[in-house]
Amino acid sequence: MYPKINDVLFIQIDSGDEKESKVLYKSRIAEMEEQAMYIEVPFEEGTGRLKKLHMGDELSLHFITEGGVKNFFNSYVLGFHDDVIRQIRIRRPEPEAISKIQRRSFLRVQADLEIAVQTKAGRQFVTKTEDVGGGGVSFYAEEHQEVTEGETLSCWLLIPYKNGTLEHVPFEGEVVRVKALNGTRSMIMLKLSQISDMERQKLIRYCFERQFDFRNR
Repeated sequence: MYPKINDVLFIQIDSGDEKESKVLYKSRIAEMEEQAMYIEVPFEEGTGRLKKLHMGDELSLHFITEGGVKNFFNSYVLGFHDDVIRQIRIRRPEPEAISKIQRRSFLRVQADLEIAVQTKAGRQFVTKTEDVGGGGVSFYAEEHQEVTEGETLSCWLLIPYKNGTLEHVPFEGEVVRVKALNGTRSMIMLKLSQISDMERQKLIRYCFERQFDFRNR
């Protein structure tokens, strides 16, 4: 079963914040294209609060068909369109990607990439990522590197593509969680707070290349 124009969508957003990612929003499909669909601005169930989405935001969605069956798929924000009402353009799922089982993996892939980090206090270090996505990254830090929750970091990520080219992606991110690991290391979970649309698209392209590799192993 495929979603249709005027169908209601239920949406969860991978913001990098565990609490926020559990909030359920509602929207409606306004238009369809071959590779994309346009949806209305989502609002939170219960409060009616509108949710502002950003280019590259990763979404977990479902729609309900006859008999109350939930149909799940993942997508991400491609852009925006201002008509009579503002609409959000998201990637249209392949029919085989729609499932009766929710896959809360979003567009995030395991990746051992080099990342340079600078704190607001001027501390700098280079480390490796654990995973990356269009909405956030996780990386390792040593105890002496002193990263704290709520802190804003300036980062530069080195991304290698399958065709051999390299890209440097600059962004700012907010530390949403610091998870202690064995020994003196910690896992730093970062939500992207400031990144250009062009740089975010570089991240998303890399994630799709990696997902394709995983599927074909």
